Amino acid sequence: MTEFDFVVVSNRGPFTLESRPGGVVEFRPAAGGLAPSLSGALAEEPMGSGSGVLWVASAFTEADRLYASAGAVATGQDTLKLRMVAVTPEIGRAAYDVIANGTLWFLHHGLFDHARRPCFDRVWHEAWEGYCQFNEAIADAVAEQAATGATVVVNDYHLALVGRYLAKSRPDLATAFFTHTAFCPPEDLAMVPDGPRLELMESMSCFGACGFHTSRWRDAFVRCASAVGVEAPATFVAPLGADPARLDEVAATVACRSRLERLEAELDGRTLLLRSDRVELSKNLIRGFLAFDELLEASPQWRGRLIFYARVYGSRESLPEYLAYRTEVEHVVARVNERWGESGYVPVVLDLEDDFEATVATLQRYDLLLVNPIRDGLNLVAMEGPAVNQRDGVLALSREAGAYDELADVAIGLNPFDVTGTAAAISSGLSMSLEERRVRAAELRRRARSRTPAHWLAEVRRAARVPGQRGPRAWGQAGD
Repeated sequence: MTEFDFVVVSNRGPFTLESRPGGVVEFRPAAGGLAPSLSGALAEEPMGSGSGVLWVASAFTEADRLYASAGAVATGQDTLKLRMVAVTPEIGRAAYDVIANGTLWFLHHGLFDHARRPCFDRVWHEAWEGYCQFNEAIADAVAEQAATGATVVVNDYHLALVGRYLAKSRPDLATAFFTHTAFCPPEDLAMVPDGPRLELMESMSCFGACGFHTSRWRDAFVRCASAVGVEAPATFVAPLGADPARLDEVAATVACRSRLERLEAELDGRTLLLRSDRVELSKNLIRGFLAFDELLEASPQWRGRLIFYARVYGSRESLPEYLAYRTEVEHVVARVNERWGESGYVPVVLDLEDDFEATVATLQRYDLLLVNPIRDGLNLVAMEGPAVNQRDGVLALSREAGAYDELADVAIGLNPFDVTGTAAAISSGLSMSLEERRVRAAELRRRARSRTPAHWLAEVRRAARVPGQRGPRAWGQAGD
């Protein structure tokens, strides 16, 4: 079996696999999330030995499962091979729906309604065992194909226990775990039952190093470890950057230019307020629409002149909370449109299609970009928008987004829970002088285009350590 000097691990892989007649598999680039950015960085800078890089991911579809037994499968990129790991559907649902997305995501983003949830009953404890089994299966695949002393980078909360299993089976590996979400404070983590809470923190501490997008989330992790009596491993901060080259490439396509022309015709000279998100509880869509409603009520001059274009697409629709949230989003939008709409003017355009070319077109055209998450590990849209915008667009950004730490002086900050305050932030941005818009937009663009996924990947690789070996330098920013 081929061994690899560099292994990347994530819940979802960089490609969508499709089976074709004759046993042929087709690899299509994944539509969104971490995978496109990271796979682009890997293609841009080949790493490892002659065997290239191995990406280990979970098998979701039938095509994934078909090739899971084939080991490392060539992907069409010279230096990148993909290994899919299949677990039973029951284990997969337990790990993904109940623990990863139904518990850890809610914890890290402060989404639980404490009067009702979480509820750690027998079903949940059984699901935790499934989460353990899922993480062990992923770790076994890594252990099989990682060369002696290889570097292994594991991504996100779905795989927080992989460190424990790798430390036992392959103590020679240099490992780094990167959390792309926020990290909850100790008082929130205290809701988790004692045994699983300790397992979670001990397992993360079994990695050589743990990384985060901002010092806020790094510090929360260290405090959580201390609260359960666990010594945190080496930690580092390495914010992920936008991918300007990929965005420019998409912007230059015929499909993107066509969508931009169509958008201009629809706007007919009106001002564009934009949001680009998943229909996700933490993204705070409803308060954004309510703020727009308040803006139109308080500032009649914008009625008929301002369009709120919401490019959003479905997320985690296997969870009832998300289905209910999408329905509520649609009802709020309908109410705003009924209140303020008139012949030839639809105030809110809710576009639920997952179309990246259309997204890039709207990012090029916005006058103000609203990014108001309840809590976010980083939020790449806050970087991608300024990177490609052509109109000196203003960024109104939640202070609870990790990106705010880097953009506070050039964005308009807002409290994501304050609807009236968000309306005021939008109004302030739309009323900003042309010169101030130009200066802010230029600096936003510079920062957004100065850091790429390749920078992030190099820093994470450099941070990886054999567990217990902290190295001679103090840990802070990766690459210090």
